[in-house]
Amino acid sequence: MSAVLAKFTIPLTSVHTVEADGVEVFYRTAGDPDAPVVLLLHGFPTSSFMFRELIPRLADQFRVIAPDLPGFGFTRVPETRAYAYSFDALAHTLEAFTDALGLEHYAIYVFDYGAPTGFRLAMRHPERITAIVSQNGNAYEEGLGDAWAPIRKYWSEPTGENREVIRQNILNFEGTRWQYTHGVANPEGVTPESYTLDAALLERQGNKDIQLDLFLDYASNVKLYPQFQDYLRKSKPPLLAIWGKNDPFFIPAGAEAFRKDLPNAQVQFLDTGHFAIETHVVEIASAMKAFLAKEVSR
Repeated sequence: MSAVLAKFTIPLTSVHTVEADGVEVFYRTAGDPDAPVVLLLHGFPTSSFMFRELIPRLADQFRVIAPDLPGFGFTRVPETRAYAYSFDALAHTLEAFTDALGLEHYAIYVFDYGAPTGFRLAMRHPERITAIVSQNGNAYEEGLGDAWAPIRKYWSEPTGENREVIRQNILNFEGTRWQYTHGVANPEGVTPESYTLDAALLERQGNKDIQLDLFLDYASNVKLYPQFQDYLRKSKPPLLAIWGKNDPFFIPAGAEAFRKDLPNAQVQFLDTGHFAIETHVVEIASAMKAFLAKEVSR
């Protein structure tokens, strides 16, 4: 009887904070501390909460770690830190976080903002990266969809007026909900606590200006795409691109493009939107475990 119960035991996810780069980084973790590590990197406007269903599905085989990036979730940046929100800064903090936890080797799951953050980390420490799973995590110009139009305008003309357009049309409850439900066959099936939590955290004092600064700095990621691609060609990490094909931000061409630099990259599309994990966590977990079982060893 105990053996049967053990077979169906769901690994416990615990929450912690650790000081890294002068930031109190909040993270979720589960799994055997001695198992191969999978580092889950969230995107805008969410946090490690997006991985609440994925973590226990991976933790029977891996040590799974999901931090909240500065400006997101429950990570706290002290005012005295005078943090300058940019993707270089996020990557620097993430690097300090992995050092604080003593992570020497790990696979990374990159989604949305997690991609330019994670690829920066990978370029700095290619020897640490055992594999990459990209879930709508872009590294190619052709992967940028039409939904980037107002943000591209903000890049070219960073005026107060264009900044306000984004604040009013994207950084609100409906804008957040749309990101979760667009391209989803059954929008009412997306659990409301996901986008409701994100929208509530956006309303914290000063947070919208943080997000607007990061929107503006996203242009730096596009400039780095050639360097990301050079890293892929030279380091040849095993890569699985598993994307929601109806994502208006990062379109399927971005997933296919990985094969230009990694001919052996695995590419899989799901009939869903940007937050594919909200509707297809079972399929994503299954694909990840099959992929990582072949590519990652203890």
